[in-house]
Amino acid sequence: MELTFYKYQGTGNDFVMIDNRQEVFDRNDTKRIAFLCDRRFGIGADGLILLENHDTYDFKMVYFNADGRESSMCGNGGRCITAFANFLGVIDNEATFEAIDGIHKARIKNQIVSLQMQDVKRIDKHDSYVFLDTGSPHHVQMEENLKAFDVTANGRQIRCSSLYGESGSNVNFVSKNDDDNFSVRTYERGVEDETLSCGTGVTAVALAMHYIGETEKNLVTLQTEGGDLKVSFDTHGTSYTNIWLIGPATQVFKGIVS
Repeated sequence: MELTFYKYQGTGNDFVMIDNRQEVFDRNDTKRIAFLCDRRFGIGADGLILLENHDTYDFKMVYFNADGRESSMCGNGGRCITAFANFLGVIDNEATFEAIDGIHKARIKNQIVSLQMQDVKRIDKHDSYVFLDTGSPHHVQMEENLKAFDVTANGRQIRCSSLYGESGSNVNFVSKNDDDNFSVRTYERGVEDETLSCGTGVTAVALAMHYIGETEKNLVTLQTEGGDLKVSFDTHGTSYTNIWLIGPATQVFKGIVS
């Protein structure tokens, strides 16, 4: 069966997008999802996202990692599906949609998509790292020479360590550029490699840097390998609310695959 798909990217984090409002795609076909995400034999992407109907909200987002398994929240994916919904005419410039971690609001203007993330009520600070969940679990660790750092080897070691068990964690390595500017490189579970950008990852980094006192700002710029993202937030004691992930989301191409 021929399948129409769209390719989107948000700061280099790329996704196969499928309009599944007519339920044409089998979300249980793990092998096909992994094939479509394969960069040599398929289309190539960090993940696959289905846009589906929702009884109450504008649409539903169903996200799969490149390994074919449904996964936790993807921030850049949430921004890209907002742009996709706008392209399809499902929304105008604002959206409310359901993802695996709950309800999200989003706004789009001039290809810049702002996505409201879930509140974060707990951050665990350790001697050499911080752990928090921003819709997906994230290990955040500061490193001085980030450009020369082996993200894949070190990220895989931490992801598979006894710290996080079989389910693992995404791993972010961070260096400080200024009071409100940080460089970030991320190893993503499910992709099992470094990605050019991770939305829930940069969100975790922004909150973690504020929590440990590396910044006092509530609007932070995160420089990823794929481009810049911004994260804004409010603080209430040790809790973080009104968290927004902000950056570009672009359609790359449309195609048909058998």
